[in-house]
Amino acid sequence: MSRPLLVVDGDSLAHRAYHALPKTFRRAEGRPGNMLLGVSNFLVRLWESERPRAVIVGWDTLEVPTYRHELFTGYQGGRQFDADLLEQLGLMPELVRSFGFAPAKAAGYEADDFLAAAVRSEEAREGTALVVTSDRDSFQLASEQTTILTPTRGVSELARIGPDEVRDRYGVDPHQVPDFIALRGDPSDKLPGAKGVGPKTAADVLKQYGTLEAALEEGRFAAQADELRMYKRMATLDADAPLPPLDDQQPTWSNASAHVRALGLNALADRLAALAA
Repeated sequence: MSRPLLVVDGDSLAHRAYHALPKTFRRAEGRPGNMLLGVSNFLVRLWESERPRAVIVGWDTLEVPTYRHELFTGYQGGRQFDADLLEQLGLMPELVRSFGFAPAKAAGYEADDFLAAAVRSEEAREGTALVVTSDRDSFQLASEQTTILTPTRGVSELARIGPDEVRDRYGVDPHQVPDFIALRGDPSDKLPGAKGVGPKTAADVLKQYGTLEAALEEGRFAAQADELRMYKRMATLDADAPLPPLDDQQPTWSNASAHVRALGLNALADRLAALAA
């Protein structure tokens, strides 16, 4: 139980790798390969540095809308992805599986939801978790048992975020993060938040009232009450997302080497074969 569960936001990591590495890097037949290479190298580094008992990598479902899209039509509005990004993204769950790790993906769920479900499961068995993501919504998961690892430069450096760091950054406790996001808004997801409310005011409101609901019951933001409740629901990660088995794992470097060689990433395949040896 001393080894942590490593919980990875696959989409967050994949997008960072795609934009951090040259798009001119190609694999066999001229197909794109920068994301595949970046994610693979990062997963190896994470395993070597953290020595987790197991790894789970959550993925968004782009093929169907989530309940968040159904609640708010402007959610994540305007996002457009390169064809090269989408092609590689479709290969990611099987790549993760070839490493001996557990991919998590299901219709209607986002990667963040699997992070929440995995953290709840690991904390229930009195284990510890490391959550790797650049999405600050996941700061709500920080606890004495769970630390957030967030990239600070490309995918090469990670800051460790616990409850104290959440308080330092936002002025709220981790469990208040969904309330904070509902009030402040979230530009990356196109959530407007409360009119005229920025980070400091959002934190001050929660210091005074404790929760968004308590503030609304006292008559604050009356004209936006229903909207703000909806934003909080959208910002709250769904810990009921379905999880794959999370038994202890041992990386299958040899299998991963064969898999990436078939994808045309020979130098990476050689590196993984060396790890297997």
